[in-house]
Amino acid sequence: MTITVIHTQDVAPERMEERDGWAISEFRLPITGETGSATTVFHSIFRPGSTHAKHLHDVSDEIAVYLSGKGVVGQGDSRAEVSGGHCRLMPKGSEHFFYNETEDEDARVIGFYMDAPSVAGTGYKFCGTATPDDIAQSRDGLNDGILVHLQDLGALSWNEAEVRTPIGSHNGSPNALLHITLPPGKSVEACQFSNAEAIYYVEAGEGKITADQEIHPDSFAFVPKGVEHDIQNIGGSVMEMFLVLTGAGSLEEAD
Repeated sequence: MTITVIHTQDVAPERMEERDGWAISEFRLPITGETGSATTVFHSIFRPGSTHAKHLHDVSDEIAVYLSGKGVVGQGDSRAEVSGGHCRLMPKGSEHFFYNETEDEDARVIGFYMDAPSVAGTGYKFCGTATPDDIAQSRDGLNDGILVHLQDLGALSWNEAEVRTPIGSHNGSPNALLHITLPPGKSVEACQFSNAEAIYYVEAGEGKITADQEIHPDSFAFVPKGVEHDIQNIGGSVMEMFLVLTGAGSLEEAD
């Protein structure tokens, strides 16, 4: 078992059916079961006015990170506004949607279909278009799932990194989403997750994983369960990364 590093732009966009609700401007699948992962990873761009219509996943929780841009999200009959830094969990079986209602700003979103090796393996079901009435509803927050912003979270130390945990066992998820900040010249020393697969996404900065594989912004690194690895910041600016653990709700549970 080896570590796989994939850059988003090296992955061809998928051709998704708009009739099934996929009115997304650009949708790529950098990591799937074909990579060896139990979780499928997507990278998407929503141009102004584009949407992923109302849908659900029968057998898979979905974790999403809103990297930039703005939009409105629906979960069942509740609505909320999201922007860069928001992190969200959509429970299996719960209808949801996203719509970029801006006129001039793309929204970039990465997501993780937990314990599903493909989109089809999530039990995807199209539930209908997001109508103007759907979008116009009061945005008072979501009544299902998890929606948090990174700036509202406290940080803990992990080796020489600073870590925030927007999603995990502390708020009811069996899988974890963490945000990692690593200063220049610092590293996350050799670690090995015996109980979880790890998927890293580099949002900013330049680094190496296990000495010989470089990772850059928009890179994903898939680390199979039990594979030892370390991460070094080799650039002159802070590295910012997201880490998803499939099978553990925290770093402690992953060890």
